[in-house]
Amino acid sequence: SNTPPELALISGCSIKKAQKIISLRPFNTWKDVKEQFYKDNGLSIDLVHGCKVVLKERQVVRDLMGRCEKIAQKMTKDVTQVIEAGMGSIKQPKVLNSNFKLQPYQLIGLKWLILLHQHNLSGILADEMGLGKTIQAISFLAHLYEKGIKGPHLITVPSSTLDNWVRELGLWCPSLKVLIYYGSVEDRRYLRQDILSGLVEFNIIVSTYNLTIGNDYDRSLFRKLRLKYAVFDEGHMLKNMNSLRYRHLMAINAEHRLLLTGTPLQNNLLELMSLLNFIMPSMFSSSTSQISKMFSTVQTVRFHKDRIAQAKLIMKPFILRRVKSQVLKWLPPKVENIEMCPMSDAQQNLYEKLFKRLKKAPNRDKRELCNVMMQLRKMANHPLLHRQYYTSDKLAAMSKAMLKEPTHFDADPALIQEDMEVMSDFELHNLCKQYSSISSFQLEKELLLDTGKFALLTKILTMLKEKGDRVVLFSQFTMMLDIVEILLKHLDHQFVRLDGSTPMAERIGLIDKYNTNPEIFVFLLSTRAGGQGINLASANTVILHDIDCNPFNDKQAEDRCHRMGQTRTVQVIKLISRDSIEACMLRVGQEKLKLEQDMTTDGGETLPRDFY
Repeated sequence: SNTPPELALISGCSIKKAQKIISLRPFNTWKDVKEQFYKDNGLSIDLVHGCKVVLKERQVVRDLMGRCEKIAQKMTKDVTQVIEAGMGSIKQPKVLNSNFKLQPYQLIGLKWLILLHQHNLSGILADEMGLGKTIQAISFLAHLYEKGIKGPHLITVPSSTLDNWVRELGLWCPSLKVLIYYGSVEDRRYLRQDILSGLVEFNIIVSTYNLTIGNDYDRSLFRKLRLKYAVFDEGHMLKNMNSLRYRHLMAINAEHRLLLTGTPLQNNLLELMSLLNFIMPSMFSSSTSQISKMFSTVQTVRFHKDRIAQAKLIMKPFILRRVKSQVLKWLPPKVENIEMCPMSDAQQNLYEKLFKRLKKAPNRDKRELCNVMMQLRKMANHPLLHRQYYTSDKLAAMSKAMLKEPTHFDADPALIQEDMEVMSDFELHNLCKQYSSISSFQLEKELLLDTGKFALLTKILTMLKEKGDRVVLFSQFTMMLDIVEILLKHLDHQFVRLDGSTPMAERIGLIDKYNTNPEIFVFLLSTRAGGQGINLASANTVILHDIDCNPFNDKQAEDRCHRMGQTRTVQVIKLISRDSIEACMLRVGQEKLKLEQDMTTDGGETLPRDFY
């Protein structure tokens, strides 16, 4: 009864061969199968042996599903007992700051973590962004502290959230001694010596992904330490079990692992299995190859649904996910508007020329195709991200003029021009602002502001400001943010900015400045640097100037505003250049979001509905 896609899992079996096999069915015995395959049907007996391999792989996965189902039944039994005892049986750890109170659903999250610990299991707290996964993790470590399990624990975080974690630990549980493993190579060398010699007291080490596995000495430290818990914030960064980062972090010596992620499923089911393998290698590592084959391809609707059902059963005991609509019924809604922006006439012409030129180029490998996509994305956002207006003749004139500069009087103009050739129009414009000898070559402001998105953005910002709304604006490109700054200054809008180049020490100050000063209308952020661990609930409008290839990065960005503390409806505005590569990206992103929705509905929860 297997479908062609299922038969195609057999090594060497194409869809065409699978269809041939189906046409020969039914087979009554193995002898019947062999006879049919030995005939001149274009089928090899090797397919029979391959079928046995697939059946064996399925049995391995079935056994794994059976073990997971037993664990889930035991967890459900314990949860039911908690429900019958009532919410009053779930207490906030006394060691937590008495000025702060956990929300009821956060107490439930704490109880779930405690149950995992009691069953000697690791887990993934996958609550939707903005529900306080950080606070629940801190509360759990505080609970362990009260029970005499005082560490050491490791919390590994993205660089952008390090300061926030340290601050929240200090606010919520001052009793926990926190050591920040951060700094230069030399600073970390002294820290390691103090840690290993016992000269520094701590319950928790907080570090970043880059530094936890920064070099051989960093990695050696975390292999030597006998950690109780290793907590990984933004745990979806561990979605690739074949990556070097994954292997290095897997080597950390910890009794238990806890992953925190608002987006456990981003691209496919195999990524989810990678996370499960990371937290419970003793259960999953022996089945890794079989799991990889089972969940690496999804084709027909039926095949898709079967794989989702299997994945749900496997993940059920180890993942807790609640969404805001379930547990924060008082939270104002989030409304999404997709604005299809017609490009300006000049921009449209340049985009079409670029598209035709790239289309004529010979077939490329995957890396070159990604570059083609990036070039189209840049043009769809702003022509000045390319070099169009600064022609080679103009660059030659600029190179000669540069010889008047004291820093370039003895330079070779040909080499100066060579450097200029690889710069974008906007970079060259900034160069002209920097040197008086070429200042006359600066671009006109009208050219800087001539894009379809800017025309619409100008109207949107004016309308929002009149209503008293505040805006968080994201872009993938820091250079695009540079150009947006010009627009905001032109419109006389106050703003602050945070991107990957913003020093860690300044980030919290910028966030506090925006949240406490209503005169600042816009917060500019790069999607990757500003999309994680930042609370900007003082704003009620999110503008995505350009969308990410991964829609979950955009979702994280949106939820900087749509979170606890928000009192107004949050409006998310996505600017999409019409008839461009961005429209294709939007469609693909919606398909990825649909897969996540399928995984987290219709019985995918670990806890019974009435436990929320």
